[in-house]
Amino acid sequence: MRITRSVPARPALIAALALATAGSLLLAPGAAGADPLPVTREGSALDDRAARAPESAARRALTADSSTGTTTRGYPRRQTLSPDAHNPGDKSLKLGLTPYHAIAPKLNALQRLGDRVSVEVTGRSAGGHRLYLVTVTAPETTRQARAQERMRDLIENAPAAAAKSREIKREYKAPVFVNSNIHGNEWEGTDASLKVIEQLATAKDAKTRDLLAHSRLYFNITANPDGRVAGTRANANGFDLNRDFVTASQPETRAMRQIGIGKQPAVLLDLHGYVNGTLIEPTTPPHGENYEYDLFLKNSYANALGMESAVNALGYTPAKDGVEAAQIPFRDQEEGWDDWPPIFTPQYAAFHGTVAAHTVEIPLAVNNEEYDELPVPELRRRSAVNTAVAGAAIRATLDHVREHRGALITDQIEVFRRGATGAAQVPVSPETVPGVPGIGPEDVYTTTFPRAYVIPPAGARTQRSGPAASRLVDHLLANGVRVTRATRPFRLAGRAHPGGSYVIDMHQPKRGMANVLLADGRDISGKVSVMYDISGWSLGSLWGATVERVPSGSLRGAPLRPVGEAAPVTHVPAHGDLRLRLTDPREIAALNSLLRQGVPVRRAADGGVIVPASARREARSAARAHDVSFTATRQRGTAPLRRLRVAAAVTPGELFALREMGFDVTPVSTAVLNAGFDWRASGADVLFVSAGLDHAALTAPARQALDTFLDGHGLVGRGATGAALNAAAGRLAVEPVEGNADANGVVRVTNSGAVTRDAPDRGFVYAPLWFTDPGPGVRVEQSYATGNPLVSGHWRPLGDGTGGPAAAAGQASVVSGDRTVLFGTEPLFRDHPKGEFPQVARALFTVAHSASVKESG
Repeated sequence: MRITRSVPARPALIAALALATAGSLLLAPGAAGADPLPVTREGSALDDRAARAPESAARRALTADSSTGTTTRGYPRRQTLSPDAHNPGDKSLKLGLTPYHAIAPKLNALQRLGDRVSVEVTGRSAGGHRLYLVTVTAPETTRQARAQERMRDLIENAPAAAAKSREIKREYKAPVFVNSNIHGNEWEGTDASLKVIEQLATAKDAKTRDLLAHSRLYFNITANPDGRVAGTRANANGFDLNRDFVTASQPETRAMRQIGIGKQPAVLLDLHGYVNGTLIEPTTPPHGENYEYDLFLKNSYANALGMESAVNALGYTPAKDGVEAAQIPFRDQEEGWDDWPPIFTPQYAAFHGTVAAHTVEIPLAVNNEEYDELPVPELRRRSAVNTAVAGAAIRATLDHVREHRGALITDQIEVFRRGATGAAQVPVSPETVPGVPGIGPEDVYTTTFPRAYVIPPAGARTQRSGPAASRLVDHLLANGVRVTRATRPFRLAGRAHPGGSYVIDMHQPKRGMANVLLADGRDISGKVSVMYDISGWSLGSLWGATVERVPSGSLRGAPLRPVGEAAPVTHVPAHGDLRLRLTDPREIAALNSLLRQGVPVRRAADGGVIVPASARREARSAARAHDVSFTATRQRGTAPLRRLRVAAAVTPGELFALREMGFDVTPVSTAVLNAGFDWRASGADVLFVSAGLDHAALTAPARQALDTFLDGHGLVGRGATGAALNAAAGRLAVEPVEGNADANGVVRVTNSGAVTRDAPDRGFVYAPLWFTDPGPGVRVEQSYATGNPLVSGHWRPLGDGTGGPAAAAGQASVVSGDRTVLFGTEPLFRDHPKGEFPQVARALFTVAHSASVKESG
């Protein structure tokens, strides 16, 4: 589920609703409504779990991708799925729900019920499980399927023509996407979907026939099979998939992304748990400023009312069943459950033309402590209630689609038309969104779209590396954003741009997607007191490429050609020794691949590395594999580098990022060390700590072993946990100061040391930390900018006035010395801020290879 703080309902609209906490124990049906408690975050909002993901899963997730796209085959598309081995440990079994190994046989049986059900495998999860997409629709010939594709493409790519098309009005099938089980231990959406599919497969009534004749219904049966089996929120890599849509680091997320692009749903349900009563979006402020929010709110609120009515009509009560009445956050709460960041499924889908999108939180908790402590009969009673609630939400949505298909498609066309023509957004108001009560100035969020963005090639007005621009362009394309490239130099808005520049024309159907990824974002600290999750995420600021915003001007006559992929960066000079920059994670990965092969690499005085001419063959292989560029050099290099083995007590996102850069990483934690971890046998060269390692909680032998290791090895620490270990080990003489733990976003920084050399002047923070009172030998590598360092996000002082951005301004954010580097920023957060990754890599190499950071400079 998405967890939030509860706040009073909008007083002019409805009396405050009592929300049972997601973690409360409802041992008897009547207990649920007896002492309602506010909803709270499920543990810390900050991801501070120690990572345990297997390396094989990380490798699979880096290389796997989904294959769901457009096809010209008709429907049904039957296939017989091979069975999975029976798994008695599947956590679904205790709840009386469908275990993963029973899904394939169930889908085979559903396909045999008639000619309405089709199954596709969209990819595999990080843990290797198949991902199933079920389509339910009336049969289509190949010719009819091609016509549907043509109409879908017309809606996005020629929306003005689509708005006038009688064929679309008459024949286009409204796409609906039901996403289930994205959080693995929120199970029941899967079972509800299977029940609804079975009903649709065999129903003979006129309403069902009409629905399937005019709709395609897509069911992602379990978005997170790894978590379903294991009973965990996250997938096998430890990722919360409902936070990954901007980055798309995980194969499951990429599969869902491709469904959104390929199927172009007008309506989406994302089925979660557990909030009592059932929570049905739309959300509280702030609302994403890049949406066509008037269209989104109009349709989402109307569908929410239907779902609310259907859920309440099931007849569950607090006294009898422990089930509270359903709630709609937009109507019933002031803040705390927002749709600001596009990291959640419904909010991300809005940028692909979804005009009604909802997180639905079913009511009765069966996970976490409830799963372990409640008796099985009570767990199964709750699961049955939850399945019925999810089913009611699905069926109400299908009724809404059948009744309002024309309006939904018309509004989807309008989303794309506004983007293609550069039309202004329409602010929400009682006049522009009639029928939605309580709209006020707190709900109005719009932005000014630039005319274009320009990403210059490497070396043009920037020293940023080519791989960053290449990665960013490919990511934009993967998200359905149109990108062009200049065939020769040109001028735009009075400024000259070099040939080879990438240009994102913001007069395009998915301008909202382009802008939400590339723009700096906004400081919304003054708008609301609390945010649900991250509030800043800019790829333009954090991914390492130079991104130039062009506010106005004309692209008419510009020498631009559409691109389907970024131009390769790969280059290795034919003669001489080679220099490799270390300003991008791909360059770090290339370096680590060379070190694994035993290539004698030496440091360069300017922060890069020198590869001898004798290793040109290995350099060419690394350049091709990682799409990086080497340059010729006459530098001799300084100290030699060697392959590193990193022991890491870090979050899953950090572990994934380290392995993405090619580091050999062994996860450790307090429990692992207390179990007798053998530091000598591990071969570890350096320890990286940010989560899950508490020096005070170690046994005496484990503490002694760790202290002995640190006596001769380097330490990299991040956040409060890293700073605490530094203090316990007596390393750097600094005073860590913790900011507001809820603060997060993009910040301005000033880089001043070898570790942060050539790093972007933007960083990312979550629960920011800074360092004061540096003692002898402590070097400031980076500082928060003076003034207000926050570029975008939400960062307020604490109640006593401390912990805010003004307190952090000008203070050290990264410090080093005595084979130690400490970060107060989040340079690897959820595998996202790619441009910051090399800071961590340099820190690891520095502390592992040098007697002190000062000597390394």
